[in-house]
Amino acid sequence: MADTRSAAPAEVSVFMEGYERMLLIRRFEDEMQRLFLRGEIHGTTHLSAGQEAVPVGVCAQLEPDDYVAGTYRGHGHALAKGTDPEALAAEMLGRASGVCGGRAGSMNVIDLAHGLVGCFGIVGGSIAAATGAALAAKRHGRVAVAFFGDGAANQGYFHECLNFAGVLSLPVVFVCENNLYGEFTPMAQVTAGADIAGRGAAYAIPSAVVDGNDLWAVAEAAHAAVARARSGDGPTLLECRTYRHYGHSKSDPGKYRPPEEVERWMARDPLKLARERLLGLGVGQDALDALHADVDARMDRSIEAALAAPFPDPGEGAATEFSP
Repeated sequence: MADTRSAAPAEVSVFMEGYERMLLIRRFEDEMQRLFLRGEIHGTTHLSAGQEAVPVGVCAQLEPDDYVAGTYRGHGHALAKGTDPEALAAEMLGRASGVCGGRAGSMNVIDLAHGLVGCFGIVGGSIAAATGAALAAKRHGRVAVAFFGDGAANQGYFHECLNFAGVLSLPVVFVCENNLYGEFTPMAQVTAGADIAGRGAAYAIPSAVVDGNDLWAVAEAAHAAVARARSGDGPTLLECRTYRHYGHSKSDPGKYRPPEEVERWMARDPLKLARERLLGLGVGQDALDALHADVDARMDRSIEAALAAPFPDPGEGAATEFSP
């Protein structure tokens, strides 16, 4: 990665786009929290605020027709891959204009037009989905990415799919978003070994531990992994260490996390780190302020339109798989 004081204009432009996408995800998640507290969103939600650098840094290396499989904490995965925020907001609100017609909700979003093969409520389900997508990707010169949490690394999906992908040299990148907790349980209490990335060695899969709050670090590691997959050299495992700002889900205040730990990670907010680096690259404060204003305005329009959209008609588009 280029020196922060001598970066080319192209690099600045690329990372300004990444910063804008991270802002969009953060603002989206904050709006989802606000709307849930207002009673507008039903069911559960799992917010990804604080983890934005991982999906943005990875998806910036992908082509539009590459595949991504996300988790139940998947709003950021969808937005990073290109899902329209208005369509995603409408989906969260159960409206007919939602990306899945208002019938998927928070945990099960699919956006095939942007290569999102699905977000999965089953822990580790994204690993299997991306590995399956990689079978097709190998035939068409594409790449598949699986996003999953640290808890999924202890599921059978993880080991079966890494073995399968390694044997067949599939073009898949396994991205572990290690936010240190599996729901309410500290990862270190239930996961043997020094790190998750080290498990790649058992399957002869290259791996790396990455600062998941540093957009530049994620982009650099993902660039190498995606290039390796696309060139036919097989899978890579990336363990991106990050931290969620909210609790596990809507009903979790996160009180089990030590206050000093929360404070330490909040000081390394990925948006803060990216903003400081962009300023160091010579981007003016006015330009960053304008970007914030643009994202705020876009989200305001998206939420307003989503709230005004109609609910789906139960009599239309009904499932037909059980019809005679």
